[in-house]
Amino acid sequence: MLVESNVHPMEGLKKQLLQILKVIPPGSSIYYVDYPVYNNGGDLLIMKGAEAFFKDNGIRVTARYSVLDFPDKLAIPMDQIIVLQGGGNFGDLYPVHQKLREKIVKDYPNHRIVLLPQTIFFEKDAEYDRTAAIFNAHKDVHLFVRDTLSYGVAAQKFAKCCVYLSPDMAHQLWPILPKSTPGKELLCFFRTDIEKTSEQESFELAGRGDYLDWASLYNRVERRSIKMIGQMMTKSGVPLPMQAIWGKYSDYLVDKAVKRFSGYRVVQTSRLHGHILSCLMDKPNTLLDNSYGKNSNYYNTWTSSIKSAQLVMKK
Repeated sequence: MLVESNVHPMEGLKKQLLQILKVIPPGSSIYYVDYPVYNNGGDLLIMKGAEAFFKDNGIRVTARYSVLDFPDKLAIPMDQIIVLQGGGNFGDLYPVHQKLREKIVKDYPNHRIVLLPQTIFFEKDAEYDRTAAIFNAHKDVHLFVRDTLSYGVAAQKFAKCCVYLSPDMAHQLWPILPKSTPGKELLCFFRTDIEKTSEQESFELAGRGDYLDWASLYNRVERRSIKMIGQMMTKSGVPLPMQAIWGKYSDYLVDKAVKRFSGYRVVQTSRLHGHILSCLMDKPNTLLDNSYGKNSNYYNTWTSSIKSAQLVMKK
């Protein structure tokens, strides 16, 4: 990828997102679907990047729905583009979100449907083929993927769809200014879920730095608040403007992550958005892979030219 020599690579990645305007032109009206209402700060950064992209490019969000409150039957006007949240949950590891995507593609055959940048991963080829058949039956699906591995397979599987290679939506947030001068040396921002690796465990055994993940970044009151907002969204006829409340509260949650990262000089992370947030803040960071290569594929596709970032190679 060619970038002007006097421009920071992160600025170049932000400009790469402008290709999305070919399918969601400036001035469009959209339904924004599957935005996150949970405590994964990486997905919240993606959402904030998407919302910033819409605002910066004059794209009007007519309605917003999460997986919690998307109705079984919803009449969407034909002049609306349906835009689905990006991230890393396209595949068979996270079936709740995948089922919503497939439902929308099946239920709205005459709308343009745009999937913002995703990493695609299926454990079972049969599931990938089943999903591809659903998508290929639609005549106006545009799928943005975040790495060359996802792109290579998706371009073959989704033969009737338009498939594009794009960085993550969080890059729209560049630059994020630190909230303070670092007072500590090392933050180990490590996964604690099914995508954790043995390489990460060897780093953990070294016992250096302070350990954190998205779940432990937020305290009990904050986690309870997130859950309560989610529960309120699932109830129909609730008079409170829960989407607006979540918008403000998720701003607070992202700001908390920025403040915590600001307190450290260096970040080690196995979270893709631990890496991306560090890059958005221009903070030195070391990226470990996850269980299926998402992190290394992303790094090799987009962030390898960033001087403050490096990838730990598998032994």
